Amino acid sequence: MSAASLVSLRGVAKRYATGTLAVRGIDLDIAPGDFVALLGPSGCGKSTLLRMVAGLAEPTGGRIAWPGGQPSARDIGFVFQEPTLMPWATAQANVALPLELAGMPRAEAASRAASMLARVGLQGFEKAYPRALSGGMKMRVSLARALVTKPRLLLMDEPFAALDEITRFRLNNDLLELWTAERFTVVFVTHSVFESVYLAQRIVVMAPRPGRIHAELAVDAPAPRGEEFRTSADYAAHCREVSQALAAAMAPAAA
Repeated sequence: MSAASLVSLRGVAKRYATGTLAVRGIDLDIAPGDFVALLGPSGCGKSTLLRMVAGLAEPTGGRIAWPGGQPSARDIGFVFQEPTLMPWATAQANVALPLELAGMPRAEAASRAASMLARVGLQGFEKAYPRALSGGMKMRVSLARALVTKPRLLLMDEPFAALDEITRFRLNNDLLELWTAERFTVVFVTHSVFESVYLAQRIVVMAPRPGRIHAELAVDAPAPRGEEFRTSADYAAHCREVSQALAAAMAPAAA
């Protein structure tokens, strides 16, 4: 375990009450400011691992340690696969909710929420209800809600998977811009090789049955990244390398 890590996982395993072993033997260090992608096929335990780091599920083996001190609820932001917004509340009210639950005065929470909505490109939509927003806009609200408490760690569980390609590219770019400016730590779950290479500094490739780490690869392209990187030979080479590691992880011999 590294004292410089934000969070360290050692021998982490999760077996459900049904007897299913979801993940086993996970050793992973996440440093402050890291952008780490967890890449693997459906059912390999990526989301289970993310939920254990968030404290939403308990490991049944191993341990998760926080060398710098146990985080508070405000230190961790979580963006789920679905936006999970309150349909009866405006975008601003949805984003302000974590601050109000933490005891912040309503006016201050509303101001902070409006500012964060502007940061994710939704200035002017503060009073809009979820039913009036597109899928991409709802996900921006969800991202704003996760970031409004200024968390040390942002956990993202395939947040853009259901969006069209153009919207997904835009949100990838906006996320990288926010991360470059604020340098919070990100753990991003995806099953897309292309998305993982575009976003992450480190890609953790997971093998299924049960979930475990097969390989870890670095993407050394500098930030900020943009279309120049996405269309470069360097990007294509990284995608080939990651694709080969994923194929090896899914091969019968790796099971």
